[in-house]
Amino acid sequence: MIEPRDFIRAQVVEDLNSGKHKKAITRFPPEPNGYLHIGHAKSICLNFGIAVEAEGECNLRFDDTNPEKESQEYIDAIKQDVEWLGFHWAGAVRYASDYFDVLHDYAVELIKRGKAYVDSQSADEMRANRGTLSEPGKNSPFRERSIEENLDLFARMRAGEFDEGACILRAKIDMSSGNINLRDPAIYRIRKIAHHQTGDKWCIYPMYDYTHPISDALEFITHSLCTLEFEAHRPFYDWLLDALADVLPQPGSVVDVWKRAGAAAGVDDVLPHPQQIEFSRLNVNYTVTSKRKLKQLVDEQLVHGWDDPRMPTISGMRRRGYTPEALRDFCSRVGITKSDGVVDVGMLEFCVREHLENSAPRAMAVLRPLKVVLTNYPEGQVEEISASRHPNLPEMGDRKIPFTREFFIDRADFEEVPPKGYKRLIPGGEVRLRNAYIIKCDEVIKNAAGEITELRCSCDLATLGKNPEDRKVKGVIHWVSAEKGIPAEVRLYDRLFTDAAPDRGDVDFKTFINPQALEVVQAVLEPSLASAQAGERFQFEREGYFAVDSDSQPGKPVFNRTVGLRDSWKPGA
Repeated sequence: MIEPRDFIRAQVVEDLNSGKHKKAITRFPPEPNGYLHIGHAKSICLNFGIAVEAEGECNLRFDDTNPEKESQEYIDAIKQDVEWLGFHWAGAVRYASDYFDVLHDYAVELIKRGKAYVDSQSADEMRANRGTLSEPGKNSPFRERSIEENLDLFARMRAGEFDEGACILRAKIDMSSGNINLRDPAIYRIRKIAHHQTGDKWCIYPMYDYTHPISDALEFITHSLCTLEFEAHRPFYDWLLDALADVLPQPGSVVDVWKRAGAAAGVDDVLPHPQQIEFSRLNVNYTVTSKRKLKQLVDEQLVHGWDDPRMPTISGMRRRGYTPEALRDFCSRVGITKSDGVVDVGMLEFCVREHLENSAPRAMAVLRPLKVVLTNYPEGQVEEISASRHPNLPEMGDRKIPFTREFFIDRADFEEVPPKGYKRLIPGGEVRLRNAYIIKCDEVIKNAAGEITELRCSCDLATLGKNPEDRKVKGVIHWVSAEKGIPAEVRLYDRLFTDAAPDRGDVDFKTFINPQALEVVQAVLEPSLASAQAGERFQFEREGYFAVDSDSQPGKPVFNRTVGLRDSWKPGA
């Protein structure tokens, strides 16, 4: 049941309780000109979440009015992202291009009503006559063309007689309006390019501000949820629907079936008028969410594609090992407000870490191997040690870890000259091997360059599963058998940008790219990870959370670090 926990949900509850709407119908309308990012996740969770909570519907509609920048690749990726987040759209996937015939008919109707005209000014002339925030615009010299002439010119635009930029169709509203969006906004432009859905049928395409409200109305959307930058566009949204309120789609059009479904939505004999409501977009520090800039990173090969785990795209976060539950939790914690602000990326990492802590099975992996030889352990002996897959989830069962005379520990777990408070292995010191024995470092082996290559240690064979009675050993380190361990490539990801506000505009955002955002190491993993499949997530004990990358091949696993074990962000911070 939907609860009024924010101002948008409160409006939906009020509208349902008052009988204004029989059910809530929302839509998610992405433009297929790039991959979705973390900001889109908030919109997805809001639009689909309200539909789920109110037992309504949410449509997935692609705003494909700009074919020059759109592709099927982006469409497929967006559908995958929505489904991965755990949501399902109502009915078939919809496209703004489904309505091109109807949108054209409505444009003709506006011309017939004297509410639209063909403008033949150049782009520079229109820009000069548009005015500023403090000065009104000037009427186009073509504004008073007759209805007949405008109908003829628009038909010739449709027929392809004019070059791109030669003329546009504009709504006829008020060039002196204080809202620049009402100063005769463009509603159709010439673009002689094939469309990924309609082919070569059209050489004129509708503008977004014209397409969006009509598409909402044709789908009986009750609440059209947009980010705050569209607040100033709402007057045109309302003007257009008011101007066309008594014009229904022609029978036989692609929307006729959906029009008949209007009875279920409480729609009578007028074009529905959805309510546009704006909310603040999601801004996260150390992150860029401009699709243009993200595309620049991809095109200039500064990252390895849209799904690079350093990218703030949903596909990149999925590949890195983020979970849909964590992203939904993050979006819920951020909330819905009218105030713009910046969310700490640590909050996102906290949500990921919290979910993985309670769901990811454990394993051991040595990322920077240092060989250890147990001088008092039998050569060739392999001992199977049992360890739980998750300390708090016994239903996950146990895993078998082979223990051998030679194994690897992480180089950071040994220091010849330890700093104060160091509780790991040192010359002459003892440490507990995770799930295994206590060992003591007896000898340090170095190469000609003075680099440590091996440790010779002894093992207290009486300490498997129990502590010695005569002393306390505090340190615990992880390890992997040298003989049975699995070589693997591990990619250690960090934040892509070093500056908290890389997109602030006064400098090139690329100057803030973190050169240490990716480090690749050759690690050794415990054998239980041999069958891990792409997308599976694990906690590498004492290291962090890792996911199997799609680059993995049989015998050549690749893991991505999703997030470390600790952070400084806490709820309420």
